[in-house]
Amino acid sequence: MRWLILHARSRQVPASAAAVALVALAVWALHGPGPVDQAMAVLLLTANVAAASVGLGGWDVVLERTAAIRWMPRRAAHVLLAGACAGAALLAVQAAGVQLAPAEVVVRDSAGLVGLAALGAALCGAQFAWTLPTGWLAFTLFGPPPGGTAGDVVMWMISSPATTASTGTAWALFAIGTVVYAIAGPRR
Repeated sequence: MRWLILHARSRQVPASAAAVALVALAVWALHGPGPVDQAMAVLLLTANVAAASVGLGGWDVVLERTAAIRWMPRRAAHVLLAGACAGAALLAVQAAGVQLAPAEVVVRDSAGLVGLAALGAALCGAQFAWTLPTGWLAFTLFGPPPGGTAGDVVMWMISSPATTASTGTAWALFAIGTVVYAIAGPRR
């Protein structure tokens, strides 16, 4: 077998891809008439990122740390690919006729959410990488919205893509999460 196939299987990529595809299929199949609320679109995107975050760690973290290959570019590529797949699944559903959210919101939110998942893997371990994106989403949907720039920063998932604070927050989370995960890897 090739290295890439073994790596994908050890990181549970087939199961994650199947979960992302099932979420996208469910959105398409259960869509009613009219546009979907942006909060629902962000919830579905968070479910995709949570499903993809399972593969941010292998079966044996200690064994991976002893391997004689450079893990930093592979980890960064894994984060990029997870975010791209999570966002692409919803963009494909949108291309099939479901009105979710503007494409720039899907791209911004998938980048921020996968950055949070990567940060969660580095801080809590890969098995709990889903907690940071899910927790931030829960606060966004159910918490009291602060006003002003602080509100745009905290509520970046559902803010307008025209606000600089929300877009900056999402891309900062993406950059910080990717760099920390690429350097440190998943926590043991």
